[in-house]
Amino acid sequence: MATTFSAEFEKSTYGKVAWRLIPFLFLCYIVAFLDRVNVGFAKLQMAPDLKFTDTVYGFGAGIFFIGYFIFEVPSNVLLERIGARVWIARIMITWGIISSAFVFTPNIHWGAIAIAFNCTDPEFSFYFLRFLLGVAEAGFFPGIILYLTFWFPGARRAKMVALFMTAIAISNVIGSPISGAIMQYMDGINGWRGWQWLFLLEGLPSVLVGVLVFVFLPNGPKQAKWLTPQEQDMVVQRIQEDDASKVELGKKAHFLDAFKDYRVWALAVVYFCGVVCFYAVNFWMPTIVQELGIAKTDFLLVGLISMIPWGLAAIAMVVWGAHSDRTGERRWHAAGGLLVGIVGLIGLALVGHAPIPSIIALSLVTVGILSWVATFWSLPTAFLSGTAAAAGIAWINSVGNLGGHFGPDLIGRIRTATGGASEAAFYTLAAVAFLGAIIILVLPRTQPKVVPQPQH
Repeated sequence: MATTFSAEFEKSTYGKVAWRLIPFLFLCYIVAFLDRVNVGFAKLQMAPDLKFTDTVYGFGAGIFFIGYFIFEVPSNVLLERIGARVWIARIMITWGIISSAFVFTPNIHWGAIAIAFNCTDPEFSFYFLRFLLGVAEAGFFPGIILYLTFWFPGARRAKMVALFMTAIAISNVIGSPISGAIMQYMDGINGWRGWQWLFLLEGLPSVLVGVLVFVFLPNGPKQAKWLTPQEQDMVVQRIQEDDASKVELGKKAHFLDAFKDYRVWALAVVYFCGVVCFYAVNFWMPTIVQELGIAKTDFLLVGLISMIPWGLAAIAMVVWGAHSDRTGERRWHAAGGLLVGIVGLIGLALVGHAPIPSIIALSLVTVGILSWVATFWSLPTAFLSGTAAAAGIAWINSVGNLGGHFGPDLIGRIRTATGGASEAAFYTLAAVAFLGAIIILVLPRTQPKVVPQPQH
């Protein structure tokens, strides 16, 4: 028999859970995202130093996601079996070490191996370490999404995911000026270039936070010593009720179920479309901003200007996710985010290097894409549970994140072919985002019919 809990008790318990988990997971994702995307700033100095073309940089930035793709599903299934505490700690410690190893990109000599791939030694080192970084980080984001399903029922989860995922924006808000300052003011210390210090100083925090995860993160509600037995029971009961409610959507619970459901494959395509656009702009934003007329050595100013689109996106995605929770509507919120991003991408193609219109357009892209991703994950978790959720979430994320390879690579190749022009790339990205929005709107049965209670 289900136990009845008062609204006050439920509110205070979820408040305690959110306060204990979300800031900590938020910190984890900030350091994760810094290690993933600081290559965009490093490129401003590293590419000239190591003689990387736009094509080399675009391919190297994106090859991260090939390693990520290969190891994503096994990593998420292992997290469910081994436990979040050990597995997330392992992920963070290994990627922090690998990220710091980029310091040695100019110093590793591959000989015949690099020649076989038609690369210079620094090019091969760059590709190899970016691939390894993807392997190390595989499973982190979908693991956190899965982890949140252990604590929050669907009606509460979109807001929690949005709060957690503001770390994407905040890591860029914080990381942009810090990255610029490190490159500008530490250049030459110990004989290292600024970009080498950037990788070292932004890689080590991941190792430290990984140790904290191992010490402090509970595997689930029953292992949370900071919850009373009654609070643990309430959280577990709400998850069980949420799980039972998925029957109306054709609930999928077993590993292979995830791959038999066409909705999983369709949502993987949607995620691919959004991620192509997101990482294309993310990895190239420092270059786009620098080309608005900023001096080649003023990395701090590039970082300060890059804060603007990310700061606006941080606010927008929380408001967007909370509104989706309050109304119970998911599909139009997710599709609408992509449509806003499309307006920004077309704007980038039209305004050239005009500074203020370009920043407005960049802001529309970041606001739109991050608002989309904040509500997107409420779609697959509406009908997946158990091992199918672990496999399905990981599969959508891994296939989708292949877009992280193609987006930066697309811009790099088009810029190389057009002598540095990006307009054709922005139009192409807008078309890709439009495809994703259409699929969301025509895909049936991806949200419950029952409108959730308003969140207070």
